[in-house]
Amino acid sequence: MKSVKMITRLVCVMWAALLWSCSSTRHVPQGSYLVDHVKIDIADHPKDVAPSDLTNYLRQTPNHKVLGFLKLQLATYNMSGRDSSKWYNRWLRRMGQPPVIYDQTLTDASVNQLRLALINRGYMDATVWPDTTVRHGKKKIDVTYNIVAGEPHRISSITYDIPDSAVSRLIMRDSLRFTLRPGDLLNRDELDTERTLMAERLRNRGYYAFSKEYITFYADTVAGSKDVALTLTVRAPQADQQRQPNDSVATASSTHDVYRFGKVVFITDYNLGQTLSQAMKAATDTIEHRGYTFLYGKDHWLTPGTLEEKTFIVPGRRYSSRAVDMTYEYLSRLGIVKSINIDLRQSGTNDDGEPLIDAYILLTRNKKQGITFDIEGTNSEGDFGFGAGLTYQHRNLAHRSRLLTVKFRASYESLSGNLEGLINNNYQEYAGEVGVTFPKFAFPFLSGAFKKRIKASTELAVSFNYQERPEYTRIIVGAAWKYRWGNANNLTRRTLDLVNINYVRLPKRTLDFLDQIAPTNPLLRYSYEDHFIMDIGYSFYHTNRRLPGTGNRRYVFQPLVYTIRASAETAGNLLRAYSAISGQRRSEGVYKVFGIQYSQYAKAEIDYSIVRNFTPRHSLAFHVGGGIGVPYGNSTALPFEKRFYAGGANGVRGWSVRTLGPGKFDGRNRVTDFINQCGDIMLLLNAEYRAKLFWILEGALFIDAGNIWTIRDYENQPGGVFRIGEFYKQIAASYGLGIRFDFTYFLLRLDLGFKAVNPAMNQERWPIIHPNWHRDATFHFAVGYPF
Repeated sequence: MKSVKMITRLVCVMWAALLWSCSSTRHVPQGSYLVDHVKIDIADHPKDVAPSDLTNYLRQTPNHKVLGFLKLQLATYNMSGRDSSKWYNRWLRRMGQPPVIYDQTLTDASVNQLRLALINRGYMDATVWPDTTVRHGKKKIDVTYNIVAGEPHRISSITYDIPDSAVSRLIMRDSLRFTLRPGDLLNRDELDTERTLMAERLRNRGYYAFSKEYITFYADTVAGSKDVALTLTVRAPQADQQRQPNDSVATASSTHDVYRFGKVVFITDYNLGQTLSQAMKAATDTIEHRGYTFLYGKDHWLTPGTLEEKTFIVPGRRYSSRAVDMTYEYLSRLGIVKSINIDLRQSGTNDDGEPLIDAYILLTRNKKQGITFDIEGTNSEGDFGFGAGLTYQHRNLAHRSRLLTVKFRASYESLSGNLEGLINNNYQEYAGEVGVTFPKFAFPFLSGAFKKRIKASTELAVSFNYQERPEYTRIIVGAAWKYRWGNANNLTRRTLDLVNINYVRLPKRTLDFLDQIAPTNPLLRYSYEDHFIMDIGYSFYHTNRRLPGTGNRRYVFQPLVYTIRASAETAGNLLRAYSAISGQRRSEGVYKVFGIQYSQYAKAEIDYSIVRNFTPRHSLAFHVGGGIGVPYGNSTALPFEKRFYAGGANGVRGWSVRTLGPGKFDGRNRVTDFINQCGDIMLLLNAEYRAKLFWILEGALFIDAGNIWTIRDYENQPGGVFRIGEFYKQIAASYGLGIRFDFTYFLLRLDLGFKAVNPAMNQERWPIIHPNWHRDATFHFAVGYPF
């Protein structure tokens, strides 16, 4: 422990000396100043505007500070020498951040931007001026932006001037959805948002040529008053500039046209860069199906029915921009489709004189089949082994974009030493899985309209696993039927496991195998005895996290990001009903199927996390999670694989995985305690401060708390049962720090956790007061954030 403290102090001293030696103004030219502090001071403190709301309008801010005071990136940059031809100087400069040199023009631009931002929010009389404080000896400058916002202008009334009666009816029909109300600030951004929403609703009702530019707001103010009478006007379409014979004036329509979809043409073998006419000429076959036209090349790689099923653009129906967006979304769910482009073109009128929009849906095919292969080698104390895996995928089974996945894996390891009394002299495992994913909600007796409306995919899979170990031979057979669906931006996702079957059988084992590993432990014995699980489950996921667009990698800043996950499952109820209906009698005290006891239980989990982003570089994250599983009927304990565990990289990080709990259970010095350290009830609380340091490095400080408990008092888990009056005393706590490497596409996480409060019997209760490195420190390596 003393050596650890000495090393820690030495590192701190070295860092302090390094930062002290590297002056923050080392690379600031003579006569220039380093921007040290920038502040926004709003004198009259309006409740609708805070300084933090205006930070993004500043054109020059100081170098980034870690933990609010340490300019680590600037210090890293200042460690570089002036000779830029040396590689280490260039490397340090790439990792660091150059000093922010004061620029008067940027200060003036910031003043203008701040004032415009306030005007846009309704503060028309706002004044902004800068104050600077120069420290000549240190070559530093502080800038303060002083603001007097004044009284804002507010909307007193809203009237509507819409000459087109049809447009007026549609707009006023949605009046409850208007975002503007009397009493609101005269916020120009809100006005523009209202225009955008109105135009979008009209475009979804057939007004193809309508845009928000047709909508104008007129503000009428009275001298000496801050009240604004607002008038919303929808102007008529522009003049067609089509001059009639002997006419000298262009004609203009006073109403906006309602468009309908005309022809809908699929071009299945479109090549990027082709014009529409070139793509149509390249087609070799034409098929008409339910009012749609399909132009194929040599290969009819998708059936007309599959394409029609994923299309919401219907010939003859009113134009709708939402129908176009949904067609993009649903077609993109077809794995065989690589790219989609919908070309909309005006094409005359129908018999009723309504203008038509033809839709040309241009598709590019993805690679149809793929094979991946992996191999690995092992050396376990001189016993050599290898493993190999093969995965085959076919993305267009039966020309309906069904995904076929076939997996196979084999592994072998030689064994040495005394093998007397064992049934196998090596370790072998063979595993296979076959699955088919349907790009729709596949279920018999459902209408085509329902299947089209619900955005789900269906997964069917069967799996097989054969294991040979010296002590036993085990066979695991599984089958699953599940549905997955989500919304357009994938912020909400749901999964329904209609049926999930796991059958475990041990045809061979040594005579005393179970007595050796678990003489009295029912949890461990259950894992190595024949058992059968048939469950049904549902899971829900929702977040408001917005991701950057696929075409760019811009950071999307959100002040508040939250995520919620919930799941529930139950097992054995259908089998129990069958046992009751069929009049089956208990065998050895339980009901069985195929001569094997089946599990019966209910389980539920919920998980919520929220991240408060103060700036793009600083955030505070909170997380709470809980779960409960209850065995009943045909079971006295949850299956081992369904129980909860504590500790690990995503839990209470002062403990390794499966080394905490349940309750105050003491898991030391027991060979099989890993199997005992699981439970039926789980509670987890986390808080984490995250800060971007420099380059790809991020830092974190965290506090974790939680534990697991059993719902019954099991003999092999003393002190593990959940009791209302005691559980809060058995909550473990830890603290620590972490380093993360953000490679944009993925994040590597290194966390070092220390025990703070240990509820286990016969162990140090307050490690935070009496720390011991070997006993209390745990290192974790993981991919992604813990929550």
